Amino acid sequence: MSVKQWLYVQLVPEARASGISRLNLFIVAIVLASFLFLALETEPTLNTDPRWMRAFDVFNITVLGIFAVEYVARLWVAGLDPQFKGIGGRVKYVTRFYSIADLLAFAPELVVMALGGGGSLLVLRVLRLARLVKIARFVPAFDALGAALRRSSSQLLTSLAVALTLVYVAAVLLYFVEGVGGEHQEQFASIPRAIWWAVATLTTVGYGDVYPVTPLGRFFSAIIAIAGIGVVALPAGVFASAFSDELRERRERGPNP
Repeated sequence: MSVKQWLYVQLVPEARASGISRLNLFIVAIVLASFLFLALETEPTLNTDPRWMRAFDVFNITVLGIFAVEYVARLWVAGLDPQFKGIGGRVKYVTRFYSIADLLAFAPELVVMALGGGGSLLVLRVLRLARLVKIARFVPAFDALGAALRRSSSQLLTSLAVALTLVYVAAVLLYFVEGVGGEHQEQFASIPRAIWWAVATLTTVGYGDVYPVTPLGRFFSAIIAIAGIGVVALPAGVFASAFSDELRERRERGPNP
């Protein structure tokens, strides 16, 4: 077995009969460690200590280098898969969801660091969340979740449209009842302001920072709150059904469909 073939088996989960390779286990461990260090970097008692700051810098540079080498290696061995052969196949590979996530996991931060950027890295750290996708690649349940989302996309979009419509209608009603015709509350002084109340109410969160005070406003709020239960439950039910169907079909197909 050549080095390229060995790397292919190590890096591509589909190339293995079962289990996760040691190399991919190492990548998962690095991802988890990077999240730990990301949390530690936000601790004021640590990010002001020169010793810890040096440790963070060394660790982050090492992680970025590892992910860069991993990305190049994955791109190199991708051609062993017939669908990714040639230039066109490589273009198809780098535009895949997983490949884009792999690139976002290191490239922006590495480029800015190479250009001598410092403060902007604080914003780029949020892109480290793309590293979660590296873990999702090895967990079949995440693949099933994605398939369930695709399966129920039209129903979920319909549910979203219904929810947005109800939010807008609720905001308009409370704007006229509370902001214009009632107690002239500042929180309902415009439809955009009333939308915050509508979202909090329809999602059943109910922060309590904004609420109607007139009898008519409370009447409409009660109706909207009851409607919100259905708005929240509808997409949850749609997705749960699609996820259940996806898992059942995968069981019927067996481990190697």
